[in-house]
Amino acid sequence: MKSAYELAMSRLEKGSPSRPLTDEQKKALAEIDSEQDARIAERRIFLEGEIAKAARDEHAIESLRRQLASDVAAIEEKREAKKEKVRQGTV
Repeated sequence: MKSAYELAMSRLEKGSPSRPLTDEQKKALAEIDSEQDARIAERRIFLEGEIAKAARDEHAIESLRRQLASDVAAIEEKREAKKEKVRQGTV
């Protein structure tokens, strides 16, 4: 007897069968992850430095933290868009 998870996965597979990734696609996905991780690290280092400089200005610190969260979210969104293009084979 299949679990609910297994049943859901088999229904999903019937609706949109997954294609195995080629070695080239796997390398491209890993490169995208590496590139975007570096961008996130770069933004964090910069903005955390700015936060440290703003030491007692709570308004500035909060603004910088919001900017960091926004920047990370934007980078993650770009990462997923690039990865989806690779998965679809449109790159």
